[in-house]
Amino acid sequence: MRKLFGTDGVRGTANIHPMTADMALRIGAAVGRYFRRDASAGHRVVIGKDTRLSGYMFENALTAGLTSTGMNVLLLGPVPTPAVGLMTRSMRADLGVMISASHNPADDNGIKFFGPDGYKLSDQAEIEIEALIEAGVEPAQSQNIGRAKRIDDARFRYGERVKGSLPRDLRLDGLKVVIDCANGAAHRAAPEILWELGAEVIPVGVSPDGTNINRGCGSTQPAVAAETVVAHGAHVGICLDGDADRVIMIDETGQVADGDQLMALLAATWANDGRLAGDALVATVMSNLGLERFLEGKGLGLERTSVGDRYVVERMRQGGFNLGGEQSGHIVMSDFATTGDGLMAGLHFLGEMVRTGQKASTLAQQFQPVPQLLQNVRYAAGQTPLESDQVQSAIETAERALVGQGRLLIRKSGTEPLIRVMAECEDAGLLQTTVADVVAAVEAATA
Repeated sequence: MRKLFGTDGVRGTANIHPMTADMALRIGAAVGRYFRRDASAGHRVVIGKDTRLSGYMFENALTAGLTSTGMNVLLLGPVPTPAVGLMTRSMRADLGVMISASHNPADDNGIKFFGPDGYKLSDQAEIEIEALIEAGVEPAQSQNIGRAKRIDDARFRYGERVKGSLPRDLRLDGLKVVIDCANGAAHRAAPEILWELGAEVIPVGVSPDGTNINRGCGSTQPAVAAETVVAHGAHVGICLDGDADRVIMIDETGQVADGDQLMALLAATWANDGRLAGDALVATVMSNLGLERFLEGKGLGLERTSVGDRYVVERMRQGGFNLGGEQSGHIVMSDFATTGDGLMAGLHFLGEMVRTGQKASTLAQQFQPVPQLLQNVRYAAGQTPLESDQVQSAIETAERALVGQGRLLIRKSGTEPLIRVMAECEDAGLLQTTVADVVAAVEAATA
């Protein structure tokens, strides 16, 4: 069992265990030793980050740990998470590191790792790295200490790769696009790429100050972007999160469309073009039942995984699928990227607007979602509310009530100390009651 790593790397509040400078140094040394398996020269690691103030601290601490084991560090600066996956492979690095807590508040931070193939690490690799952290790592001899230098063109390399995922002759001329960058990693790259493709760009959330990432903006708080779309008469809005690996779309009326709707559009389009590998989409247990019914109606399959885009990617690679993602907006197009890429997915939505001539409001509503209710309950360190007999009894009662009418999903968040209670049901009253009863039981167990 992993103790340090969660659903997506190591994450927590900056300067509180495990997200301390000392731990980052130890993690850097351990992962450096793990990937530098011999004493030969030339081992290298790329490090990217988002715009959090604590990113400077973790960047330096990781660099110290990595160079102490003989790894040469290439610092990319603020770039989207998918850019790190891309650069790890394209620069022949042994390892990629992204310093980000994604959609979390600015006080949090995290460390994500990519292997030399550009894909996130497996659970087994993380277990082995944790063992190295616990045991301690012997540093390299003084003459073998690694070097560090900054790479200035990472943003431009990423931009060309993203644009290259679109048909060569596709242009966005005449489209007015609101782009909300969440004051995060894509605050420069995303507006530039849209403008270069011909769009009229209205930027939101492009003034990071180290403390305002995801605050009142981005994919988890799209209200300002939606208001901006309507106020400016924009054709569409794209909302990214802090590290730009997820996206939420906004149509011309200000209505929000989640990742399920975007995946439905892409799956149907790719299937019609004969490009959907395996005639199936990979999504998590959180994706709406309406998406599953939509795909069935098209003769397409839905492969469900645990929550976390890396589990989606693992299933895609195992089954040879090329499209997957999460309701939260991680969209993985493995023909072009190794992880979720919010901007790339948003551009492909715009591409469909151009190709079909249809409005965003039409393309963003591919299916009628089954009513879904999600509530979170926060718990304190050391608490295990899901082990409570009262909670287990409430879950069993709710599941019996939903048989034949919907489904219930209870899980611990892999990135925050939260119990997530989600249910789907056509009967709104039953939906409210079952979720409320389970939430009440969990709250009682955490009191």
